[in-house]
Amino acid sequence: MTARQHQQRFESLLHEHRGIVFKVACLYSRSATDREDLVQEISVQLWRSFGGYDEARAKFSTWMYRIALNVAISQARRERWSEASRFEPLEAHHLETVGGGEPIAEPDERLQAMYTFIGQLDPLNRALILLYLEDRSYTEIAEILGISETNVATKISRIKQKMRGRMTGAVTTVRA
Repeated sequence: MTARQHQQRFESLLHEHRGIVFKVACLYSRSATDREDLVQEISVQLWRSFGGYDEARAKFSTWMYRIALNVAISQARRERWSEASRFEPLEAHHLETVGGGEPIAEPDERLQAMYTFIGQLDPLNRALILLYLEDRSYTEIAEILGISETNVATKISRIKQKMRGRMTGAVTTVRA
């Protein structure tokens, strides 16, 4: 494959799976500028790593998630934001970007509470929930994050339990 063909293949795959990059950037950024920077950094790392991508070993989307999440988590750890300014809570307008620009319906209180909950999770757990909500298998999540399937199952179970407790409290608070 020529260098030009290699680049065209990368650009085609990146365009086809660009939603992954935007989803990860939305979950790990505090502002629009930070999201743009993270999208750019993820894209650069994807390009740098593309020569080592082996489609016989992993689907492109799995490989892409692994790189995107590693870049985002590394950046979050490097910046060591204070608790007060750590992350902008995940809001519905973030998901508009991910959905290809199509507006989405105004979320109800429970959905808004779920976005807030996810935005407050640590970077690894946020990645777990993102992949879980994307209907990725535990095997694929484990492969992307480099942890065991048992660890994936345990962490997701704990997050869901914690979320149920928060959501029950949020619904009670909203209705009261």
